[in-house]
Amino acid sequence: MDDELNVTYITLGGYLEVQKYRYLYFVIMFTVYILIICCNSTIVCLIVIHRNLHEPMYIFIAALLINSVLYSTNIYPKLLIDFLSEKQMISFQACLFQTYIYYTLAASEFLLLSAMAYDRYVSICKPLQYPTVMRKTTIKVFLVSAWLVPACELAVSAVLNANIKLCRFILDGLFCNNAMFNLQCVRSVALSIYGVFMLLNIGLFPMLFILFTYTRILIISYRSCREVRKKAAQTCLPHLLVLISFSFFITYDVVIVKLESNFPKLAHAIMTLQMIIYHPLFNPFIYGLKMKEISKHLKRLLNHTIKSTLLTKVM
Repeated sequence: MDDELNVTYITLGGYLEVQKYRYLYFVIMFTVYILIICCNSTIVCLIVIHRNLHEPMYIFIAALLINSVLYSTNIYPKLLIDFLSEKQMISFQACLFQTYIYYTLAASEFLLLSAMAYDRYVSICKPLQYPTVMRKTTIKVFLVSAWLVPACELAVSAVLNANIKLCRFILDGLFCNNAMFNLQCVRSVALSIYGVFMLLNIGLFPMLFILFTYTRILIISYRSCREVRKKAAQTCLPHLLVLISFSFFITYDVVIVKLESNFPKLAHAIMTLQMIIYHPLFNPFIYGLKMKEISKHLKRLLNHTIKSTLLTKVM
C-alpha cells in the first residue's frame, strides 16, 4: 500500500524464474503477440477486401478475430512490461480494469459464437427464410449486442468491486482475472449472487443455445441429402472446434478460483499460457484452413507474396 498516493498495489505471483529467463520470455511472448495480430488481421482484411466474403457468416468470423486481437492486447503489453521489470506489480484499479476487459471480451466471444450458430441454423435448416432473417439490420444488432451486453453487465460488477477492502496483496497469476476476488477480506453475498447471474446470462445460456442449434442442425442434416450434410460439416465444424477450445479454457479459468492455492503454480502457469497463446492463434488457423472461401483467398495471397518476393530477389 502506497499511503502517500493512496494507491493499492497487487503483486503478480504467478511468474516462474522471471529474473533468470526474463529476456527469453520477452522474446517468445513478443513474437507470439505479433503472430496473433498478423494472423487475425490478415483474415479480417481478406474478409473486408473480397466482396464474396461479405456474408453474415464471414462478418461474424471477422468480429470474432477482432475480439481475439483485443483480448490479447488486454494482456500482452502488461505481460511484456512485467518480464522486463524487477517487480511484477499492478495497481488495484488497473487490475480491476484488466479483469473487466478480460471477461467482457470472453463473454463477447460466447455471444458471437451464439450469433454464428444461429446464422448456420437458419442457413441450413431454413434456407428459404435466410435472406429475410439474416438482414444487415439483424447482423448489426447481433454485433452491437455481443459487445455491449457483456460490457454493461460487467460494468456493474466492476463498480461494485471498486471499493472492496483487500487483506492479501499477492495474486496467484500472470495477469488479473477473477482470482483477484480471493484477495478481498470478506466476500460479498450480493456480489457472489450477481456473479452467478452473469455467469448464467453471458456464459451458460449462450452455451446451451449453441448446443441446441447445432443439435438441430445435426438432426436435420442427417435426414437430408448428402449435399446438405457436406455443407453442414464444412461450415459448422470450425465453429464447434473454436467453441470446444474456448469453453475448455473458460471452464478452467472459473474452476481454478475455487481451488485457490491448492493448484500447483507450474501447472497454473502452463494452463494460463495455453489460454493466452493457443486460443488467439487457434481461431485464425481453424478459419483460415477449414473455411473453403477464406482458405482459397489466403492461398492466393500467399502465392502472390511468394512470387513477389522471388521477383524482387531476381531483380
